[in-house]
Amino acid sequence: MTKKNLNDLTYTIIGAAIEVHKYLGPGLLESAYQKCLEHELSLRGVYFLAQPNVPVYYKEIQIETTLRCDLFVENCIVIELKAVDSISPIFKAQLFTYMKLLEAPKGILINFNCLNLFKDGQQTYVNDLFSLLPE
Repeated sequence: MTKKNLNDLTYTIIGAAIEVHKYLGPGLLESAYQKCLEHELSLRGVYFLAQPNVPVYYKEIQIETTLRCDLFVENCIVIELKAVDSISPIFKAQLFTYMKLLEAPKGILINFNCLNLFKDGQQTYVNDLFSLLPE
């Protein structure tokens, strides 16, 4: 995986989310947007896991948890979906934690409860793993 591949994949994911948002608009439950985004990603040939378990290790032991991220795309991008009035800082912290635990260099926080998803409804983040990828 290169930075360019990851950026191209990000573009595809955000395009899929915009398509879902254009079709449905704001005001639905997160679960509805997730199912539609899953379908849209499938139509675009993007591999993903929906609601995968996120492993948690503490002092060299794996902790049994039911921690799940919304989508894990191509084993490198964590997607956290929301349908809320405003994005709380804890949502960003949650995304970064998932990125760390899944060893993903990139994450996208998408809030479908907005008027313009491209402008106001998505934020993309990278961590230190991104800087280690080749161009």
